[in-house]
Amino acid sequence: MNKLGHALKHRLNEDKAVKYPDFEDMWTRIEQAGCNSSGLRGSSAPAGSRRTRNWSKIAAVASLSVLVAAVPVYAAVHYNWGNLLSSNEGIQTALDQNLGQQLGQSITRDGVTLTLRTAIVDENRTVILYSLDVGAHTDTDFWSVKGMTLQGAKERSKEGEYNYEQWDEENKRYNGYFESDWVPGQDTEQVTLAADAVKAVSVQDLELPLDVESMKMQSFPVGREGMQKIEIQPFAQSKDKLLLSSAVTFDDPVNKEGIFPQLVAYNGTTRVTGLSGGTFGEPGDHGEYKMKQYFKTGDITAGQTTFKLEYTKQERNIAGPWSFELKLSKKQMESGTHIQALQLPLETGDTDNTIEKLSVTPTQVRLSIRTEGKSFRRQLPYKKYSLEVSGKTLEGRYFGYSKEDSGLLNLRFERPAGLVIDKSTPITFVGKYKVTIHTEDKAPTLLTNISTEKQTLIREVGGYPVNWTYYMQGKDLYVETGSEDPHFGGINQTHLGENYKNLPGKPVTSNFSGDGNNKAIDVYKDFTGTEASIYMYFYTTDDPDKETRVQLQP
Repeated sequence: MNKLGHALKHRLNEDKAVKYPDFEDMWTRIEQAGCNSSGLRGSSAPAGSRRTRNWSKIAAVASLSVLVAAVPVYAAVHYNWGNLLSSNEGIQTALDQNLGQQLGQSITRDGVTLTLRTAIVDENRTVILYSLDVGAHTDTDFWSVKGMTLQGAKERSKEGEYNYEQWDEENKRYNGYFESDWVPGQDTEQVTLAADAVKAVSVQDLELPLDVESMKMQSFPVGREGMQKIEIQPFAQSKDKLLLSSAVTFDDPVNKEGIFPQLVAYNGTTRVTGLSGGTFGEPGDHGEYKMKQYFKTGDITAGQTTFKLEYTKQERNIAGPWSFELKLSKKQMESGTHIQALQLPLETGDTDNTIEKLSVTPTQVRLSIRTEGKSFRRQLPYKKYSLEVSGKTLEGRYFGYSKEDSGLLNLRFERPAGLVIDKSTPITFVGKYKVTIHTEDKAPTLLTNISTEKQTLIREVGGYPVNWTYYMQGKDLYVETGSEDPHFGGINQTHLGENYKNLPGKPVTSNFSGDGNNKAIDVYKDFTGTEASIYMYFYTTDDPDKETRVQLQP
């Protein structure tokens, strides 16, 4: 999963009393894509980069930098982190036990102070808790630290880095969380934590006269923050679900970093809550920023619902480097850590998915699973996973494949307070909701009399009745597939002709394995003719009631 996916999983604005930019609404709808990116049925994966390296420098101003060094000190400062750690219960558990290393280093630049407060380091991860004091603060701006990364004496972290901030109303500053998969190779190691910049943005919007009753592509000029135009096409994906597929064109595709455009809908002054499954930041053929957003049809009323393009605007940029020299140690965590090599199939008879390692630390339980086969098959067949530990259920989070080992994926489980885990503690992995990939259907679906009129034929796929709806819109051929049977998972993508490398359809929808939505739309640009033989790359079937249980220890 990309780093943006990591960062945006977390709630940025828990304090509802403060009117911050609605980054939670803007970005967390890509969480499903980030947490389950291997399960994306189509080839159209969400993209984007959390890190921004090329912010333009603001006018030169004399700046004062102060660095206060500190040696490792154990016992963390008792500090109320509010909701910052709501999705990282294991870190809060460690802090409650006085586990942690006090850092106490600060840099002040242009009136803004970044302070590293506490480090939590074990065999699974390195976490740095920090605060950001920006001085005079307005409720329309949101500050963040950009390009934060950790580098050891020999190498820098290669993956698993993300950070995010949350406003602390009580102390009038931001609280920050940084996590990296990098851990010291020995008990204590000298490292550098650096950030590219500290930045403030505000949310702006532009009203768009979008006609949701028209299924045609609609184009609107923007002329702000380097955005030339936005093209939007509505699709009635079902009687209850509306898809808005859109693309923002920039003067220079490089300048799209940090703008984060999205469509928002309002009924009067009430903001319409979108449905899950949307994606943001997929690159277009010419550098466009593509989005797919879903709304409940009943929430959208033609002539009454207004639409806006919402985006962020840079207000301040305090360039770095913001660099700290640290001496981090994992020694205090060793007593609560054990690592166990395993070689257990995910289920009886499964030779493609093997549980290889269990790693237990005071903050987290991590499970490493080896997957075999072709790349599109390298995904867990079970979409919901948990651990049963001493009568408690720990919900798992999917963190994608290792960059160093493309066949090894990691599941992480936060460790709650009071849960004792040693080598004799019974631990069971539970997988639910099985999704199976099928490639055996090589027969084409013949579409005839293709025209601007929508036509539907029913063809069985894997024993399930599938509706194939096709029509021309302008110069493009659209092919919609779906089934009323919920056990049919969906067709991932289609192509013209027997050779799968030729003429693949471009997915309009973003479909995720195991999301309960089997409806998909592909478009063939500049199609000519009145007939087409459409082939499938693969399709999936869903078994929501299927379960596997694997005893990990003792």
